[in-house]
Amino acid sequence: MAELVEFPADVAGGSCPFTIERPTMTQRWEELTFVHWAFDPAVVSRLVPAHLRVEIVDGAAWVGLVPFRMRVATAAGREFEPVTTFCETNVRTYVVDAAGRRGVWFLSLDAVRLGAVVVARTRFRLPYFWSSMALTRVGDEIAYRCRRRAPRPAAAESRVRVRVGAPFAAAELGLREHSLTARWRLFSAGGGRRRHAPVWHEPWPLHRADLLDVDDHLLTAAGLPHPAGDPLVHYSPGVDVRIGPQRP
Repeated sequence: MAELVEFPADVAGGSCPFTIERPTMTQRWEELTFVHWAFDPAVVSRLVPAHLRVEIVDGAAWVGLVPFRMRVATAAGREFEPVTTFCETNVRTYVVDAAGRRGVWFLSLDAVRLGAVVVARTRFRLPYFWSSMALTRVGDEIAYRCRRRAPRPAAAESRVRVRVGAPFAAAELGLREHSLTARWRLFSAGGGRRRHAPVWHEPWPLHRADLLDVDDHLLTAAGLPHPAGDPLVHYSPGVDVRIGPQRP
């Protein structure tokens, strides 16, 4: 079982502590909603590799369901919209490695583009699934739908609908909000290799959001029990992202 560690208040903040001058990829994450549930840390720890420690915030380990629209470009900013713009949904938790680097561990990632799924699974060792997905917005309401197609077994589905509210002022965002959103590294492991990559983006412009409907089975497909209690919900119109090279 992976160890547990408390998220330290002195490293909380909404601004990335480094820059990435030469990214391997640039992205934009748009129309994004964070839906976070608190879990028993021991339960989440069983799903995280032993070289990483699960972070604790407010006495709990947190798992996020994060649907959004992705725009992918080369390091030079080139993109071909019919191929590089697509919906994605992540299930993620928060960890720290032996060197003290904090970041995201993905329990699953679902995307519409099969090519992106194949590259991410083979090159980056990330647990992507090919799914049919939709993101629709009418006024201040956004609906996200996801249904897994492959690899098998692929019977998981997710549905989320939110009403976007007023933006948060910077002074209203505290330790919990930053710890669940402002993360600057992703971890992956597979084939006996452990990897991490830096991720830079500007501070999240976060909004209040009301959860109008949720029927999710991606968390249980990842090995978690059905979440209990009301989740924390935040919306963001989006951020520009730079991703650095993977390293051991």
